[in-house]
Amino acid sequence: MLGFRFHNPTVVHFGQGSIARLAEAVPPEARVLLLFGGGSIKRNGVHAEVRAALEGRHVVEFGGIEPNPVYETIMRAAALARSERVDLILAVGGGSVADAGKFLAAVTPLDPALDPWDHWIENGPPAQVLPVGVVLTLPATGSESNPVSVISHRARGLKLPFASEATRPQFAVLDPSTMASLDRRQRENGVVDAFTHVVEQYLTYDVTAPVQHGFSETLMRVLIEWGPKLVSENSDEARATVMWAANQALNGLIGAGVPQDWSTHMIGHAMTAAYGVDHARTLTAVMPSLLRFKRAEKRGMLLRYARKVWDIAEPDADAAIEDAIARTEAFFRQMGCPARLAELAPVAVDPELIVRHLAEVGQTALGERNDIGLDEARRILALAA
Repeated sequence: MLGFRFHNPTVVHFGQGSIARLAEAVPPEARVLLLFGGGSIKRNGVHAEVRAALEGRHVVEFGGIEPNPVYETIMRAAALARSERVDLILAVGGGSVADAGKFLAAVTPLDPALDPWDHWIENGPPAQVLPVGVVLTLPATGSESNPVSVISHRARGLKLPFASEATRPQFAVLDPSTMASLDRRQRENGVVDAFTHVVEQYLTYDVTAPVQHGFSETLMRVLIEWGPKLVSENSDEARATVMWAANQALNGLIGAGVPQDWSTHMIGHAMTAAYGVDHARTLTAVMPSLLRFKRAEKRGMLLRYARKVWDIAEPDADAAIEDAIARTEAFFRQMGCPARLAELAPVAVDPELIVRHLAEVGQTALGERNDIGLDEARRILALAA
């Protein structure tokens, strides 16, 4: 097994009514910046619950975080945080707001004369960051309890992941009732985003990790069963089940000590940067073709995936693997998401534009073996057409 070490975990408050736990999670003397997106938290009552739980604390608000959080917007939030001498970031929303909150927590203490984007790329993550808390309203990314942010730089036309253990949220509130107002597309995206997170940590090469592999298989089976229920019924049980599964899919546990891929995500980030397509839908449009392209290198785990996740008893290994990938495509389509680039219409993806983005950000050795270069990415996109 590969070596790994654990970092301080996020304290998770889970269940209906858990927003009230902010009263104990946020110190009375805290100066809080409440960060949110387009305003849905004000329409669905979450904002009122959060403000009630924060009664007596100094709170300033910044709204308008985009579904793919934009660097320039976060810089405006940083200016507000500095002027108000904020000492805690509370991100209220989905994964994009959580990502923005973590990035904001890292860049706010920096000298305003610096370009934080360049500073982070050239020098690594800042040593001093503000503490972060999250109130999650849309499960998908697991951002509420992991150290990763994915940020888009509008002026440069780039989208990049940033990671720092110092920005892992100190606490997260997961109240499934906050999902009641999500529209169908948001629910679809959340399920497949979580599913692909598991796949990226599971479908690599085989190592002795029965706990991580077994947990990953359970999470995938849960999402396959409960994802359609969330979309069609949006019941209390489905909301709670998917919210917890999405959290567990990317909090670091199933990826501890195992190789990880993430090539689908890097290609997907380039597609979102170029075309503004929903992040989750870029993943489903690419992943099946990437698995076919890398089926020889991933053969052992693909066969395990076929048998443990999809209950495929086909004795011919190649047939079982192809059946598993086909069922993955069918699941994505059942969730209303594309399984080919053509299904992103009216968007017409230019593979060369995607490859140029990968080259510009230095993502030229992707995958668990670092063997997906620019030409391989080009061939994967051609296969996905």
